Amino acid sequence: MLELFETIKIENGKICNIEWHNRRLNKTRLELFGETKALKLQKYITPTIELQRCRVLYSQDIQSVNYFPYQAKNIQNIQIIKSTIDYAYKYNDRSEINKLINNCDYNEIIIEKNGLLTDTTIANIAFYDGLSWLTPKTPLLEGTTRARLIEDGFLKLKDIKKEDIKNYSHFALMNAMIGFQIKKSISIHYKEKSSCLLKT
Repeated sequence: MLELFETIKIENGKICNIEWHNRRLNKTRLELFGETKALKLQKYITPTIELQRCRVLYSQDIQSVNYFPYQAKNIQNIQIIKSTIDYAYKYNDRSEINKLINNCDYNEIIIEKNGLLTDTTIANIAFYDGLSWLTPKTPLLEGTTRARLIEDGFLKLKDIKKEDIKNYSHFALMNAMIGFQIKKSISIHYKEKSSCLLKT
């Protein structure tokens, strides 16, 4: 059975960004399974006061809902890795992504696909050019925080190549748990040249 999942932030009794999770879940159900009856995730989730990572496993219908304490990943060095991986939907099977990062020299990667930068293994990315925050036009996965910030007008879409990184002053990660987070004291490396493309 093809399974997918949503990762949802629960904090202070609130289910965060729920509208965008519902949009992605129901869009996925329609495109992969032909399901036209929309589900509302809030009917399946119990909010908590403490910070929790809620993981909803689903296919045509909700399979399970689990809650975990959240601990952010400490990312300091990122390596750009070429791949033809397809992860347009948030599949439960992440074995191909895990293979990529297991072959990395650092603890996180940016996946380069068809000559363009896409995402890290856990987050969408953005670069600041002095005027605007730019995010890849063709990400590996369309994240919920990314979608919200694009609709709000905060993020602009752009095809970004590794050669473009030198033109940017700041780098950010975004996902459901961390929101939009500008990263400091971080380096982005390109393995083939063993060079540092960005250091903040």
